[in-house]
Amino acid sequence: MSEVTEKPTLKLVGEDGNAFFILGRASKVARRAGWSKQKIYDFLKEAKSGDYDNLLCTCAEYFEVE
Repeated sequence: MSEVTEKPTLKLVGEDGNAFFILGRASKVARRAGWSKQKIYDFLKEAKSGDYDNLLCTCAEYFEVE
């Protein structure tokens, strides 16, 4: 399967701001967008490598956040 370059939309506005909720939502959106297991793993590793601000910045890097 070829890597998808378009950023999928991740809706966070008006949703639960809990870090675990955000990681779960992002993983679900990534799977639906056809990301490889390795790309999802890389995203999660980067997103969890810092504080809450790092999580949000990583989401913005990988997704179109709404």
